[in-house]
Amino acid sequence: MSAGTAAPAPPAAWRRIDLGKLLPQLIAPVAALVIAAAISSIALIISDKDPIQAFTDMYKFGTEPDSQVEILNKASEYYIAAVAVAIGFKMGLFNIGVEGQSKIAAFMAGALASASFTKWMPGSLRIVMIIVVAMLVGAAWAAIAAVLKTQRGVSEVISTLMLNSIGALVVTWLLNDHWGVQEPGAQIKTTGILPENTWFPGLPIVSGTDQKVLGFLVISAVLGVVYWFTVNRTRFGFDLRATGYNPFAATASGVDAKRMIITAMLISGAIAGLVNLPRMLGESHTYTEGFGGIGFTGIAVALLGRNHPVGMALGAILWGFLARSQLILDLDGIPKEIVLIMQGVAVLSVVIAYELAARIGRRAQQQRVGAATAAPAGSAPLVASSEESK
Repeated sequence: MSAGTAAPAPPAAWRRIDLGKLLPQLIAPVAALVIAAAISSIALIISDKDPIQAFTDMYKFGTEPDSQVEILNKASEYYIAAVAVAIGFKMGLFNIGVEGQSKIAAFMAGALASASFTKWMPGSLRIVMIIVVAMLVGAAWAAIAAVLKTQRGVSEVISTLMLNSIGALVVTWLLNDHWGVQEPGAQIKTTGILPENTWFPGLPIVSGTDQKVLGFLVISAVLGVVYWFTVNRTRFGFDLRATGYNPFAATASGVDAKRMIITAMLISGAIAGLVNLPRMLGESHTYTEGFGGIGFTGIAVALLGRNHPVGMALGAILWGFLARSQLILDLDGIPKEIVLIMQGVAVLSVVIAYELAARIGRRAQQQRVGAATAAPAGSAPLVASSEESK
């Protein structure tokens, strides 16, 4: 290349990557997890336990083949719940009702699929019916909060939180007094056992064990792709993000804010209806009152993953690892609440770390903009002098 020849410009994709803004975002979750591990170590030391030994045992147990299967099973549930929460977050809504929406949706779907008048249906059609019914019921339960917010100004945080309790009590009432059955030798009532042709096949993707990963993991992955495409590549996703960033500007540009709130809550509730289906279709084959606790975990995973499909997937796997590896702590005489401390501190640290990273990124961007727009030294004045104008 000759001295007078300019170097080729980097590709457009490279030029769009802002390392000054990207690096803080990549460092933030790592730093948050380090802080969570440090605080958990302090709690272990106070309990007269060796933190290095505890973390080593958790790692060894969590990486065993059987544990890997269970981690992926838990991650599929956590991921669905996180996507349901993330839809609301993108809109600036805080849907805390995933727990109640998932419970009542799975119960209704299980009760209908095990009813005698649906026995004529082939297995594939029954599976589709279970998924569709669960999504419709979850959306209908979320619609209550959406209507209350748009018509009466009730905060979705309060309404969805109250609807969690109402939904759980409705399910308990219907299960114990009306639609529940008690199988021979069972201690609790459940919905009827689903026919074998509706059992979701497992995936033998982990070597070294006979256990299979729940087949619903595939649907969870597809859901993540659909979520990414909808949010980032469709007009609806643009309106969703625009309304979440600045609802007043979005309204001024022609977006119907009330309609967006209702639509976002319906979609969030529909996705929440799928949360308990991996276990129901692939493991228990019925609905039991043991289902639950995943909706609130979805909030933590969504925060940990910053509503990004890949970030939430990693957060779901991490949460699944912590949930599984805490079992070994009991055998070591270590309080399993240490894991709960680690989870809580991790979420808090991530939120703080990402906020600091965002501020650092904005400050660096402002400095670059200021440097780019500043007039170079010795440049001619913008306004000609009176002598020059003559």
